[in-house]
Amino acid sequence: MSRDLLLVGLALLTWGMGEGMFLYFQPLYLQQLGASPAVIGGILGAVGAAMMIAHIPAGYLADRVGRRPLMWLSWILGVVAAWIMAMASSLPAFVVGLMLYSTTAFVMSPMHSYVTAARGKLSVGRALTLISVFYNTGAIAGPLIGGQIGERLGLQQVYRVSAGIFILSALTILLIRPQPPEHHAAVKTSLRLKFDRRYLIYLVLIFIATLTSYLPQPLSSNYLQNEHGLSVENIGQLGMVASIGIVLLNLVLGGLKARHGFLLGQAAVGLFAILIWQGQGLAWYASAYFLLGGYRVIRSLAAAQTRHLVEQSQMGLAYGVTETVSGLAMMLAPMLAGLLYEKNPEMIYIWGAILIGFSLLINLRFLPIQTDAEI
Repeated sequence: MSRDLLLVGLALLTWGMGEGMFLYFQPLYLQQLGASPAVIGGILGAVGAAMMIAHIPAGYLADRVGRRPLMWLSWILGVVAAWIMAMASSLPAFVVGLMLYSTTAFVMSPMHSYVTAARGKLSVGRALTLISVFYNTGAIAGPLIGGQIGERLGLQQVYRVSAGIFILSALTILLIRPQPPEHHAAVKTSLRLKFDRRYLIYLVLIFIATLTSYLPQPLSSNYLQNEHGLSVENIGQLGMVASIGIVLLNLVLGGLKARHGFLLGQAAVGLFAILIWQGQGLAWYASAYFLLGGYRVIRSLAAAQTRHLVEQSQMGLAYGVTETVSGLAMMLAPMLAGLLYEKNPEMIYIWGAILIGFSLLINLRFLPIQTDAEI
């Protein structure tokens, strides 16, 4: 592993710990601040929209001005946003911080490009799943610590401790070395990709897979607390199990051909939906949250497969387009989940499982096979 890849990994390790402290409790905190399930779905949908709009400009700039400046900017904005959330005492103020925090998702395109260039002898799929392992290794302890703090001191204190950890992560990312912008003599297009048929089909598949796999997730903390009486500490324990699942599934599925890992990741999330719907007791829910790690595998391998469908000089922009399509799905899924929850909380899991099955059939038929040998 190269020096810069290790630094990115360490920065993600600490960020994963900080973010893991509040990520699984965010819908619960929004509920504490007065938001209904439909409003929570709307807020999380707006978060998805904010994530979506930043990816393409960030990917384009990563190819033209370099990846490191954009990574630095994202980390610094994340620290500022985390402190806004930590100090907020009302729903509107918290949402301001949350929206700012969500825009830092633009880091995905330049970071994926940076990692791809710094991977050395690693495959693209292995490098991207490896940095996900770093992040989620940090996130193993985060939910457990956050659950204990939230149970004893309140959820606002969780955000304050997390914001302090983010400062350490930002200091680490400042140590990475720059990479030269991409140049290609034969490519003189600006903000334009050469969309061939394979790539267009792939974007549709990414949208379907992300939408269906994210649908059962956003309100699961509320469902388990409101419908099954789980405590904040219990939900923190489930978050820890989820992080362990993400690490192990990334290591196992990330070592497969990207197409196979992508499909198996979706199947794992489908089982998550079924187990939450039909399960009774903490052990069932823990098994479900372990399988939820398949969602992060989907996100990592979606980026890995993108690399081999476009030219090297447009790698950052292509990652940006892929993340934008995923962001659109992540905008729509929480809104749909909120509406389903208002009618019947179980519907988000029933429909989630059905739609993931549909997505698997579509992906089996149309997911590009040629990329298997390339990744």
